[in-house]
Amino acid sequence: QVHLVESGGGSVQAGGSLRLSCVVSGFTNNIYCMGWFRQAPGNEREAVAASCSDGSTSYADSSVKGRFTISQDNAKKTLHLQMNSLKPEDTAMYYCAVTPGRPLWITKRDSYSYWGQGTQVTVSS
Repeated sequence: QVHLVESGGGSVQAGGSLRLSCVVSGFTNNIYCMGWFRQAPGNEREAVAASCSDGSTSYADSSVKGRFTISQDNAKKTLHLQMNSLKPEDTAMYYCAVTPGRPLWITKRDSYSYWGQGTQVTVSS
């Protein structure tokens, strides 16, 4: 059974940083993609960034480019999201997801098969 566990969320002031991590267990595929998504209250779950085992990455939201960095450790099947210069609008529940293979659209929610429970990020002004 596949499990994803996110960690690293918390409360910070605007301009601060957080580093999210996601550990995957029970997932045996060596070709796969992982992604970070976020969902604010009343909003749809949206993609933040994704990374695949072939080294490719994609940032779905232009507002996070230059502030967020996604990284992946294939050996440990771990995904990270370094978030700098956080803004109040980054406040959301952040979810990690993984899917086998290499989907055409790696920042689409429907491309992912397995999801974690989320970690809350709150940024105050």
